Amino acid sequence: MHRLILMRHASAERVPGPGRDRDRPLSVAGRLDAARMGRALAARGLRPDRALVSSATRTSETWDLLHDALGDVEVRHEAALYNAESDVLRRFVEASEDEVGCLMVVAHNPGIHLLAVEYLIESAASPSVLDRLSGGFEPGSVAIFTVDPAGRCTWEGLLEPGNVGDPG
Repeated sequence: MHRLILMRHASAERVPGPGRDRDRPLSVAGRLDAARMGRALAARGLRPDRALVSSATRTSETWDLLHDALGDVEVRHEAALYNAESDVLRRFVEASEDEVGCLMVVAHNPGIHLLAVEYLIESAASPSVLDRLSGGFEPGSVAIFTVDPAGRCTWEGLLEPGNVGDPG
């Protein structure tokens, strides 16, 4: 693998009454943000070979809207990614290291945010980069890493729905 894209699902609706968290759909704003992020990734040439997507409704809907811009991507919906801790997410990433060139993971906070921060710390990222991500990982955000042959991740950048414009 030479690139890793970590994404938090786009903004979702609040849990309605007795509804289950897993079943929350994207909000109208979340749908717009997910589609915009897909176009922004495609415009930057960031097209994954494989996407690992939590089986929750909001992550599946986020992926569906991203997929429109990203084209043919192998997708795996994984129940174990639902609200997964960073160590679980890392195991999924490591299991794909030798199988794909570019991997995308669409999951939930706090796990996806913590994994991004862990990769930053491991790669000795600058304090300014750590500060930028320590404030949180808003819905629809994407952290991009270059991965060297030894599997070490180096920070490439952060895309947030409010700062990508709309290339479409």
